[in-house]
Amino acid sequence: MSTRPPLLAGVRVLENSLLGPGLIATFLSDLGADVIKVEPPKGDYVRQMTWPIINGVSLLHLHTHRGKRSISLNLKNEQAVELYKEMAKEADVIVEAMRPGAMAKLGLGYEDLKAINPKLVFCTLSGYGSSGPYKDMPSHGIAYDTWAGIVQPTVDDEGFTRIPKDMPNIGINVGPMLGAVAILAGVIRARETGEGCQMELAQADAAAYMDWYRIETWKAYERDESEVTGNPADDLERREPGLAGMWEGVRYQMYASSDGHVLFMASEQAFWKNFCEAVGREDLFDANPGSTYADHARGNTELQRELQTIFATKTTDEWLAFSSEFNTPIAPVYTPQTAPDDPQFQHRLPMWGIDQVGAEQLPLPVNVIGEDPVVPTMAPELGEHNEDVVRSVLGWDDDRIAALHEAGAFGASPDKPAS
Repeated sequence: MSTRPPLLAGVRVLENSLLGPGLIATFLSDLGADVIKVEPPKGDYVRQMTWPIINGVSLLHLHTHRGKRSISLNLKNEQAVELYKEMAKEADVIVEAMRPGAMAKLGLGYEDLKAINPKLVFCTLSGYGSSGPYKDMPSHGIAYDTWAGIVQPTVDDEGFTRIPKDMPNIGINVGPMLGAVAILAGVIRARETGEGCQMELAQADAAAYMDWYRIETWKAYERDESEVTGNPADDLERREPGLAGMWEGVRYQMYASSDGHVLFMASEQAFWKNFCEAVGREDLFDANPGSTYADHARGNTELQRELQTIFATKTTDEWLAFSSEFNTPIAPVYTPQTAPDDPQFQHRLPMWGIDQVGAEQLPLPVNVIGEDPVVPTMAPELGEHNEDVVRSVLGWDDDRIAALHEAGAFGASPDKPAS
């Protein structure tokens, strides 16, 4: 393996975050950036939020803040504010992953910090963004997916409306991911031009953006049918957008195997022919050749019953071997609990171990050919790196650090009780 430094070695990020949005900088730390999580003296309560709690600490914290350093600063303290500004001079990125304007209220907004470091990329990630009628509304992660129309309520047997058990959590994950991409674009330009920028994005916007196909399809269907039709394979009939339109599919559908389920995806005529020939049922192809592309044999329940019988004859593993041998797209259907047992999953996503990061965790799915991945450190305890950060970033000596303690910049001084 190469001994080259990680992709983002030399990129420094100051992260001011609360709860899950701190994931925006995790994508950067996983690629080797030096991410310093700046916390108030009482800390980010992410450590106790949601479940599971592992040895007293939440998995949410263990995953979201792996590979980062923590410094606790009382940013209502003048010395702490000055220390933050000194660190900002040495940073490439400031992350404000909380309500927009929180940093500006402390005298540490973009305009304040730009004056001392023109190359700074200042990124604010929030629930609904820094503009619009919802900008000041409090929110949590599921809200972004309900707002975007991705998650619909379910009704239980007693008539209570409930959040569905199986939901994707799009906004709270994709918002940080898009933010990380935007940050890197900003850093590239800043290093080329010497000029940073201020950017903001909303997790709600990200949820809608990732569901663009359904949203844009409904908008397209508002136009006259003389302009916007369905697919020729469906006789131009308008189908519901996205996966909702797959309900009546037959050649693109889930089927029970002898020990689980598989997803059959022979919507191209060539794949459909390969399948029929391989199972010795050329008669099915002759009777239902379909269109060249995008043909799901919608509503053909007679064919669906035939396929139901065929798929029940093999195990899921046997159908996966069949897929490779006969060039027919067939995929396994797992749950979040069973997916990690799959050999392809284990090969591509070997989990970080308990001893490394406190819990078994998925790695960032990016492979730099010929190089080892960045091995993240355990998510930090509150203020674990107070002195280490000041020494390594600013080169301050023991006397200056002791003065910070005495002034209460890190919170209560060693000689004074916490307030």
